[in-house]
Amino acid sequence: MGKVLSLNNSNFKSEVAESKGIVLVDFWADWCGPCKMLAPILEELSGETAAKICKVNVDESGELAGDYGIRSIPTMIIFKDGVKVDQIVGLRQKSELLEKLNSY
Repeated sequence: MGKVLSLNNSNFKSEVAESKGIVLVDFWADWCGPCKMLAPILEELSGETAAKICKVNVDESGELAGDYGIRSIPTMIIFKDGVKVDQIVGLRQKSELLEKLNSY
């Protein structure tokens, strides 16, 4: 806990699709203002939840973004035992994200 993991095409499967438990994946880009505001929230969240917190840069891993139908960022997808269970679009408060993660 306490670390946000960067994902790409090569490590996504092992870190998310084959992972047990809850994983939140944030699809983001350097040029996205709301994404930059979300980053410190996710850093804090990573130290307060058992869920794995990960980030995918859509500019560097466009194939992954396409696979999950990402049309706007930030978009966060929650996986449980490797299966997509929820999707959150837009900037959210830490309390809302924590409540959502804890519901799984």
